[in-house]
Parts: sequence; C-alpha cells; structure tokens
Amino acid sequence: MLETTAEVVELNEQGKKGQRVLPAPLAALNRLSWNYWWSWSPDGAALFRDLDPKVWEECEHNPRELLEKISEFRLMQMAVDPVYTRRVAKLAAKFDEYMSGTKETWAAGAVAELTPANPVAYFCAEYGIHNSLPLYSGGLGMLAGDHLKSASDLGVPLVAVGLLYRYGYFRQRLTRDGWQEEHYGEFAPSELSMNPVLDESGAGVTVEVFMRGRNVRARAWRVDVGRVQLFLLDTNIPENDPTDCWVTGHLYGGDRETRIVQEMMLGIGGVRLLRRLGFEPQVFHLNEGHSALLTLELARELVEESGLEFSEAARRVRERCVFTTHTPVAAGNDEFDPTLLDYCLGEDYRRSLGLTRDEFLNIGRVRADDAGEFFGMTPLAIKMCRSTNGVSRKHGEVSQELWRELWPQSTSVVDVPITYVTNGVHAPTWVAPNLRQLYAKYGGKNWAQRLRDPKRWAKCVARISDEELWEAHRLLKQRLVAFIRERSLHAREQRGESAAYVQSAGVMFDSEALIVGFARRIAGYKRWGLLLADTERLLRLITDAERPVQFVFAGKAHPQDQGAKLVLQQLSRWKLDPDVMRRAVFLEDYDQEMARQLVQSVDVWMNVPRRPLEASGTSGQKVCLNGGLNFSVLDGWWLEGFDGTNGWAIGGTTTHEPVETPGVVTAEDMKDAESLYRVLEEEIVPTFYDKDAAGVPRRWVRMMKRSIETLAPAFNSDRMVQEYAQRIYLNNQQ
Repeated sequence: MLETTAEVVELNEQGKKGQRVLPAPLAALNRLSWNYWWSWSPDGAALFRDLDPKVWEECEHNPRELLEKISEFRLMQMAVDPVYTRRVAKLAAKFDEYMSGTKETWAAGAVAELTPANPVAYFCAEYGIHNSLPLYSGGLGMLAGDHLKSASDLGVPLVAVGLLYRYGYFRQRLTRDGWQEEHYGEFAPSELSMNPVLDESGAGVTVEVFMRGRNVRARAWRVDVGRVQLFLLDTNIPENDPTDCWVTGHLYGGDRETRIVQEMMLGIGGVRLLRRLGFEPQVFHLNEGHSALLTLELARELVEESGLEFSEAARRVRERCVFTTHTPVAAGNDEFDPTLLDYCLGEDYRRSLGLTRDEFLNIGRVRADDAGEFFGMTPLAIKMCRSTNGVSRKHGEVSQELWRELWPQSTSVVDVPITYVTNGVHAPTWVAPNLRQLYAKYGGKNWAQRLRDPKRWAKCVARISDEELWEAHRLLKQRLVAFIRERSLHAREQRGESAAYVQSAGVMFDSEALIVGFARRIAGYKRWGLLLADTERLLRLITDAERPVQFVFAGKAHPQDQGAKLVLQQLSRWKLDPDVMRRAVFLEDYDQEMARQLVQSVDVWMNVPRRPLEASGTSGQKVCLNGGLNFSVLDGWWLEGFDGTNGWAIGGTTTHEPVETPGVVTAEDMKDAESLYRVLEEEIVPTFYDKDAAGVPRRWVRMMKRSIETLAPAFNSDRMVQEYAQRIYLNNQQ
C-alpha cells in the first residue's frame, strides 16, 4: 500500500496544505469530514448541519465545502459552545473506536479466511455513497454504496474500484410545459471528501490503458467509506489527448464507443491500479457486467507472466471471480459491435491473450461462431466467473432461463448454475433520526446489530407503543410536506411561473391525509402511466373531501429516451389540473437526499413494474425500515417479502409479454390498473382513515409494526453482505 489510512488520519487532523485550520475544539471535524462514516453515524449529518444550516444547504450537504465556506465568526461561535464541542468530541471518539479495530467484528469471527492482505475487490460503474458525491444514477449505485457501508460495519476486508465522472449524472429540470431538460455541472475533486493516491515520492499514482490506438492515463483518487477504501480512476489529466479526458466525463453519457472505453478503464485499468497499490485480492466481485473486462486482464497477466495457455489462465481466473447480474432482459445487457470493439480494444490486446479474433469474440457470445451476435459483457462475465447470482429469488430464476444456452448440457432450467442473493439496504443510512432514536430506546444502542436477529428485532418492535410510532411518523410527514412546499416553490420560481402559482406551493398537501410515494427511473417497464389508466376514478380518490389520497412523484428519464420524456410530460400536465394541484406533485431532480426524504415519510410506497422485469428493487425496503407500507406488484424483492399482513399486492403473478413500444397498454396492464384502484379504494384508504378517539389508526399501525418486524431483518444490506461473504466469496453455496 502506498498510503495507509493511519497516515491519512494524521494528516487530516493537522490540516492539509491550503486547507482551512479550524479552531482547536472543532479540529476533529476536519478528520471526520474526510470519511463518509459521518453520513450514517448518529449525529453525524446533524453535527455538520448545525455549524451553519444555510451554508449546509447551499453546499448540498458537502462537509468539505461547508468547512471552507463557513464564516470565521460562526466557527468561533460554535468553538466556544460547550454543548456543541462535546458533541464533536463524542463523535470523534466513536469514529476512532470504529476505525481502530479493537472490537471484534462479525467478519473476524465468521469469515476469518477473508483478510486485509487478500481482500475482496469490488468493481462497479457507479456508487451511491452520499448525495454530495454525485457518482450514481439510480438503484445500482445505491446498492453498491450500501454494500460498501455494510462491509465496513461488518468488518469484511474489501476494497472497491470505480470511475470518477467529472460531470456525474445529469441534473433534471422541467420546462413550463413539462418537458425534461438535462444539465451537467462540473465538480472539482478538491472540493469533495476524496484524496489523491500518492506514491512514495509524493507524486500522483496513475495507470495506463491502450485504447483507440493510443495510451490513456488515469490518475487515482481514494474515498474512505468507513473501513472500506473506494478507488476512483480519472482520465481528465493534461497528459491525455483532449478526447480521452472525456472517458470519465459523464456517467452513462455518450455513445457506444464511450461506453466501451469507460468499461475498459474500469475493468482493465482497475486491475492495474490494484496491482500498483500492492493489493492481492482473494476474490474479485463484478457488480453488473460493466467491469467484465477485468477477467481478461487477469488472464492476460497469467498468459504473459506465467506463460500459460489461455484455457488454463481462464480456469484460474474463474476460481477468483464472482458475478452479480442486475438485468432481467437480454436487451438490457451491454453488447458491442465487434468492429467497434476491435477499434477500441486493439489487436495487440487480443494477441496478448493468445487468441484469434473469433476465439476472442466467442468469449462474449452466447452462441459460438454466430457472426451476427454482438460481444456481450454479461456472457463474458458468466463464462469467466466461478459463480453468477441474481438479486432476488425471482430474478435468479429469470436469469437461469435467460442464460440457459450457456449451459447446453443442462437438461432443465433449474440445473442452470445461477443462484441469487436478494438485495438489501443499509439501515443506519436510511432510517429517519427520530425512528433511529426509537429503535435505540427499545433495542439498545446496537439496534442495527439486533436487526440481524429476527427474534431479537421482533421483541424490540413489540415494545414500541402505537402512540409513539404514530407520532414519530406524523412528524416525518410534516417534514415531508414542508420539503415538498419548499422544493415546489423554488422550482416554480426558477421556471418563471406566475406569482399566484408560485405562492400556491405554500398550501400544497396536508400532512394528516394519506400520502402515496412513487419515485422510480422513468422507463417503459416501470409503467409510470398505469395510475392514469382511469383518470376519473383517480380524481375521485384525490378530491375526496373526507378521505383524500395524495401522490408525490419523482424520477428521471434517460436523456436519450424520448418516450419516457413524453410519459413524464403527460404526468406533469395532469398534475396542473386545478382539482389535482394541491394533492399531487412531481419533484424535480430526484437524488439521494430527496429519496431519503420520501422513503422516511410516506404512508405508502407504490411500485408497478411489468413482471418479471423488476430484478429486485430497494426503495421499498428503505420505506419498510421507516414504518411505511409497500403497495407493489409481486415481483423482485416484494414477491419474497409480502405475506398478506405487512403491505398490499397489486395484481397476481402472471408474467407479462414483452412490450417494446412506450405507452402501449396491454390487457395485463389493465388488470393491474383495476387491482391498483380496487386495493386503494377498498383496503388502503379505509384502513388509513379508521382512527380511534385518540386519532391513532390502530389497524394501520399494526401493519406498520408488522412491516418493520418482518421485512427489516430480511431486507437489509448487513444480511446481504453476510450472504455474499459466506456463500459467494468463500464459495460455500450450500
């Protein structure tokens, strides 16, 4: 290792060159700000926010920027506040204890074969660590971020590799007629909680990958996520051709050529970086197929350095690599035209593997020697990894059917060796502060560890009174309504709307009325238009004077998906109906912070994908941690979680026929729409509004408790990472 965590801690405590020196009582904030552990620790976010709430919001919750921009007077005010400085000292002590390794972790006892000398190397194209680090677009990134946090909490030795996208994913704005516009803002790594990786001489560490006929260099940055180190490669350096500076420009931006070279840098460059840093991973975990080329880089090392034939090199690589697929349809997997691949990868790389062109292309094909088949990253990953898993039980079954041709010897689809590990979410990240306090009150300070034990967790939930849980939820709903009003007012001002319309944002929503949340990527299979299948029936629900239903929507359409943008525009225009305006809203620029506001506060979380296209889904898992109830199609994780008492199902389990054209409504869609309306009208609304003399909806609260009790232990990322460590990383598939 070129720079140890201990060295970084010492450096940060003193203050880096050019970095603001804080007053002595606040000095530990510098150290805390460099590790994202603060973002999921009790009082972490609040500690930075309370320095200066206004600047905190302006900085979009970036602690490094906050510490640079806050006024000297405000710093000194807080430095002489004994209550605040005690909070700083307490959090710093907890951080030191967490990082010291003096307490035995779960991994030290359960998976001792995994060691810091030979860790797990985790590769992913995006990471949702925190909204101030914009390296994510959606569910894959959120899952990766939660995986790293749980690995840290559990003590699983793991290093992660990704790319530093200088412009991140796009920011969303809607025009006055509801059309999505994309905006990109460049960010400077120096303003974020990341460190350049330095060699022994103090120079930045770089790696080279030959692509498109020239060497492209990337420098390395390190992000600390608790005990886990995340390394990011960045091609935006002066030594590169201007075109190559854009290899890591945008997340999921550009054309197919850009995608190939990004995946080359992630997979090939990522392996070279780990070698440069002295890591010798025991296991390489490919989280989705974007990093599949790392398997060929590992094989190239063996061919060139040990003189092995490719077949033997591939066998040895398979022993060390595992693959998680997240896509339930073949069209959703990365595939590349062989000619374009030739140009980007280069003939020399193929020759370094000792393969002919056809032999090379066949590694990425389902059907060998099919000249019309593109080179697929998922077939490559499956062939070059010892295990492949889906991300829910149903998705594992779908993947077995989808890729069964890769095992022609299998007599039945159930014999296809693809398993599953159902996704989960990181509880300390997603649980609301007041519910965290409630869980600690009845489950102890180690409530997150207790969450791993269903029996102990059930006892914790049983101790919470109906009144306490309902009051905590009511406060969160009041916060959500304030958030909706503030965001809506700001968006309307930015669009130059009329003064009356801008001011009307201040009276939107009623925190005592039922609130349904629906926040998803806007794509055809997620069926954003299903709710609008019968607008008259929907209007009756929204405008009911005694028992109204309110809807809050959020999500982004891919910049190149015009059909999805049209669906969003339709929804945006519908919510401008005077009868709808006060009780339905679309919130622009969905990100991790907005997701937190929604999943912690809504009464009901709705999800209506076409079956079986929801590989897993995790947003509903975050909702159940906070007492919200799921109202979803029986697909992905909800097919495993729903038991008839802890939420509601939409429709049955019939598999939908593939639909390629956006906006097309099938007979199965209409059945699901009918089920959606019926359950809302006959079950959800009556249960929510059935309150006793104390104003508590007892049946509803019983369902909240049942949801927390049954779903939280099963669908959290600690359980998920434990499964990966024991079953996948150590290859114990029993």
